[in-house]
Amino acid sequence: MISPELAAETQPPAMGAVDPSDPLLPMELLELELSLEGYDGDADFCDAVRVAAARAGGEFLFDLPAEGLMEDCRRIAVLRIPSSASQMRIVLAVLDHTGSEIRMEAPEPENAHIVRFAEAFIKVLERF
Repeated sequence: MISPELAAETQPPAMGAVDPSDPLLPMELLELELSLEGYDGDADFCDAVRVAAARAGGEFLFDLPAEGLMEDCRRIAVLRIPSSASQMRIVLAVLDHTGSEIRMEAPEPENAHIVRFAEAFIKVLERF
């Protein structure tokens, strides 16, 4: 489920500022959330998130185990999604601890290191 903070938050995202009046960000997040709503744990987490990100016009960057990074989850997928005409924003797709539900979250200050790593990862990809 999309957290209310993610839909309304205006924190500066990675890869460019978000315009709070930009209707694209909430719609793209809603599309992502709806694409992942039917996830029941039978399909591969990465494949499900990769397909949902592509449908929303975004990119699956990488996934990693959540142990020690976030509570109440098993894996974290890092995505880059559109937030305005030419900007992208980093968001997290989080697989819950039971492995049966995926929720979308905005990066919090506690996991800013994930965003910094994602930004570095993107810079490396863009060099090639």
